[in-house]
Amino acid sequence: MANNDLIPEEIVVKQIYYIRGQKVMLDSDLATLYQVETKQLKRQVRRNIERFPGEDFMFELTPDEYSLISRSQNGTMKQGYNIKYAPMVFTELGISMLSSVLNSASAIQVNIRIMRIFIRLRQILIDNTELKLEIERIRTKLESQDKNIDLLFGYLDELIEKKSQPMDRKRIGYMPDTDSF
Repeated sequence: MANNDLIPEEIVVKQIYYIRGQKVMLDSDLATLYQVETKQLKRQVRRNIERFPGEDFMFELTPDEYSLISRSQNGTMKQGYNIKYAPMVFTELGISMLSSVLNSASAIQVNIRIMRIFIRLRQILIDNTELKLEIERIRTKLESQDKNIDLLFGYLDELIEKKSQPMDRKRIGYMPDTDSF
């Protein structure tokens, strides 16, 4: 349980990237959190590759994808920087599977912490989406009201214009004949 408290949420959140339409974490970041070497993590994954059946669990980055992540992490990439093996990235499903591959008490606790953070991020996204939908409903309602108000002002302008123009009308009703007296 102590490992759970040692990993601040901000650190984990900063290590989550959005690649190929999925939230993922780098193998090296996960290895650091699990307190194992990256090559040991990769070795365990390759030995248990059937637990990672597709890109919805884990995939390897292209050099361009890794270059983008490296720039965002470091600001600029080192000149001539070269990676020998393509980094693996793990989705939420892949991270949950890592606890069965890295079978230690600390790995399980770290895994629980990471999964809770992913769930919290998902809830924030849902809340944010609901807020955006509500704002859009209000905006639509206001636009409709704006159109109605514009129409009302248009009618008022027409009435004012008609009132200000003198109208020549033939009078109707009894009019005494002033010439006959």
